[in-house]
Amino acid sequence: MKYNFEIKEIDKLKAVDMIQSNHYSKVMPRLTKHFLGCFLDDELVGVLTLGWGTQPKGTINKLFPGLETKDYYEIGKMCMLDKMPKNSESQMLSKVVKWMKKNTSDRLFLFTWADGIVGKAGYVYQSFNFLYGGFIWTDIYMSSKGEKIHPRTSKKLCEENAKMIGKEKIFWLTYDFMKKKGIKRIKGKQFRYILPLNRKAKKLLNISTVNWNKEYPKDKDLEWKEMIA
Repeated sequence: MKYNFEIKEIDKLKAVDMIQSNHYSKVMPRLTKHFLGCFLDDELVGVLTLGWGTQPKGTINKLFPGLETKDYYEIGKMCMLDKMPKNSESQMLSKVVKWMKKNTSDRLFLFTWADGIVGKAGYVYQSFNFLYGGFIWTDIYMSSKGEKIHPRTSKKLCEENAKMIGKEKIFWLTYDFMKKKGIKRIKGKQFRYILPLNRKAKKLLNISTVNWNKEYPKDKDLEWKEMIA
């Protein structure tokens, strides 16, 4: 079913409330520039945020030498109400891209990651014809409830762990401490996706350090490694 979605910038608090109620990860990216609401008949049914990750310039420059932060946006969070059909996210993405071409026409690329580490292969990006650029391995801590532990929380845990083992400072939790706290350290994949927004961007794909293609990852490509004693 095709929906007549409308995309509008919304208040940050309203966006955060929607995300924390409907997204698997509650932590908001710090460098968020636009909070976009997806409306259906004046009802807020989805939210998508645009901004950058922790290394805005480094991310794009590593993929396209010479490009800068101003040349792209990264999807920070994207979620919809559970009552909306699965293809609704693709339709929301389509409207967001149209919004970007009208309101942020200086951007060359829309970039995003799919959290393979929590079982997300990126099917919504695949259905929208994003290009796939391989994966990286990344580490996270997970609580006994299967929730990702926020970096600020892990810093406090490292301080507690260091005190327990008589050290001034540590950067990763020790296995015995994690076992005591019911925490797991998991290494998993993050899948890289990009969408060129104009002809200039499509030409730049030829100079990228990454081979962008449509050989998309599937469920069988999801892998995890768990730290053991």
